[in-house]
Amino acid sequence: MAEAGAMPGRKTTAKIVVERLIAHGIDTLFCLPGVQNDPFFDALYDETNRIRPIHTRHEQGAAYLALGAAMATGKPSAYCVVPGPGFLNTTAALSQAYGNNAPVLAIVGQVPLAYVNRDTGYLHDIPDQLGIMQRLTKWSARIRAPHEAASITDEALRQMVAGRPRPAAIECPLDVWGKTTRVAVPDPSPPLPTPEPDDEAVEKAAKMLGAAKRPLIMVGGGAQHASVEVTALAEVLEAPVVAYRMGHGVVDGRHALCVPFPAGHKLWAEADVVLGIGTRLHSQILGWGVDDALKIIRIEIDPEEMVRHRAPVTPLLGDAAAVTRRLLERVAKHNLKRAGFKDEIANLKAATRAELAKLQPQMAYLEAIRAELPAEGLFVDEFTQVGYVSRLAFPVWAPRTYLGLGYQGALGMGYPTALGAKIARPDVPVVSVNGDGGFMFNVQELATAVHFRIGVVAIVFNDNAYGNVRRMQKEDYGNRVIASDLTNPDFVKLAESFGAMGLRAHSPEELRLALRRGLKEPGPVLIEVPIGDTPAPWKFVQLPRVRPLRR
Repeated sequence: MAEAGAMPGRKTTAKIVVERLIAHGIDTLFCLPGVQNDPFFDALYDETNRIRPIHTRHEQGAAYLALGAAMATGKPSAYCVVPGPGFLNTTAALSQAYGNNAPVLAIVGQVPLAYVNRDTGYLHDIPDQLGIMQRLTKWSARIRAPHEAASITDEALRQMVAGRPRPAAIECPLDVWGKTTRVAVPDPSPPLPTPEPDDEAVEKAAKMLGAAKRPLIMVGGGAQHASVEVTALAEVLEAPVVAYRMGHGVVDGRHALCVPFPAGHKLWAEADVVLGIGTRLHSQILGWGVDDALKIIRIEIDPEEMVRHRAPVTPLLGDAAAVTRRLLERVAKHNLKRAGFKDEIANLKAATRAELAKLQPQMAYLEAIRAELPAEGLFVDEFTQVGYVSRLAFPVWAPRTYLGLGYQGALGMGYPTALGAKIARPDVPVVSVNGDGGFMFNVQELATAVHFRIGVVAIVFNDNAYGNVRRMQKEDYGNRVIASDLTNPDFVKLAESFGAMGLRAHSPEELRLALRRGLKEPGPVLIEVPIGDTPAPWKFVQLPRVRPLRR
C-alpha cells in the first residue's frame, strides 16, 4: 500500500524513518500511537513483517520496554510516542536509560512545524520539547523536512552507540511526517572511531598491576561485554573483582575471585593498585576514600569520567574489552607471586557472605530465586527490600543477566523493563522482583503482557507499604509514620482479572514451587509474596571511609 498522498518514486518522511530503523537492525518498536504520529504508523503498517509494533497501555511503559530490550542485549532499541504529555510520560525511563548507559531511541511527534514553540494552544504543545530532549539524551534533533529524515535518523543511531552508549531522540512535526521527497537515501555513515590508549600508557599500567602486592579490580556496566578479558586478567593477577549494581555478571559470581561489595570495602583499605573498568568508582572515591599510597588505573571510554572525581594516576581511554586485552598481553612479564592472597580472599568472601546471610528473610527468598532461575535467566531488580539485598548478595553467573536501576533508581521501572528484556531475549527465562509500591506504578502493563503473551514471572513482595520509607520513619524519626502505608488489591485476583496466572507464596520454599510452575508458563505470571518488616541492608551499602580523601 502506498502512503496517502505519495507520488511514484517519492517517499514520505515517515517511510524514510521506518526504513532507516530497519536498516540499523531495529526489529521491534515499542509504542503508543496518537494523532500527531498517524502518518508514521501508516508507513509502519507496510513493514510489520520487518519491524513489529508492541503497543503498551502507558507511554512510560513503552519507554521502559525499550530500556529493557537495550539493557538485555546491549543493542539499540526504540520507542515512539506523541508529543507533550506523551513524551513527558516517558522521561523517567529516558533519564533511567541515560543513567544506565542504554542505547534507547525516542521517536516523538510534534505540533505542525510553523507552530513549534509559539504557544498557540495546539494539542500536546509544550514549550521547547527539543530542549527537554537534549537534556535527557546524548544527541537529539528535529526533522524539519523529508530530505533530513535519513541523515538525522542515522546520526541518532550512530551517536547512541559511539563511545559511551546513551539514549538519543528525534522529533518530527505532524505536517512533516507525510511530506515526500525524491532525494536518494545515502548509506549509513561509518561508526565513530573508538579511542585507544597509547602503548606507553598501557605498559605503565601493566607494570603497576604486575608489581602490585594487593591489586583490586572494580567493574561496572561498561565492562559487561568484556567478561572474558576481565576474568582472564583477574586470574593472572590473582586479583579480587568487585561489582555493585551495573557490574554484576562481568565475572561469574561462583568464581573464587568474585567477591561481594562489602568485602571490596575491606580490600580497598589495604589495596595498593586499583583497576576500575567501566565504572564510575563513585562509592569508592567519594565514600571509601583515597590517599597517596593508592594508585588508581581506569579503563573508560568517556574522557569526562576520567576526571569527574579525581584524576587517575593512569587513565586508559578506550573500549573495556580491547584495552583489557592489551593489558593481558603485557602484564604477565611484570607479574609478582602473591603468596597467601587467594586464601585471604576466600576467607573474606566466606565471612562476608555469613554476615549477609543475617539479612532475613530477604536472603532466603533470593536463594529460592537463584535455585530455580537457570544460569542464563534474567533477574530484573527494583527498589524493594529483596531488590536492595540482591545488589549485595544475589549470585549472578553471566553478563547482562542482572538488570538493575543504577544510580537513577526510578521506582516502578522493574516490571515493564522485564517485559522489554523478555521480548528482546525470548529464549531465556525472565524474573522481575518488585515491591507492592513500585509494581503498582506500571501495573497496567499486565494487559500488555497478556496481549502479547510475554512470559515474564513477576514476584511482588507485599508489605502494604513503601517499606523502606516506613522503616526509616520508625527507626530514624521516632516512629512518626506518615504517607507510607498502602492499600493494595488482591494481587492474585488482579493478575487473573487481566488473564495472567496468579499465584501466592508465603515462604521461600513455597516461592520455589511457584517459580518452578511459573517458569514453565508461556504467558505472564504474577506471584504475590506477603512479607512483613525486614532488616535494613544499609550498613552493608553506606560503608565508612577507610582512606583519607584527597581532592
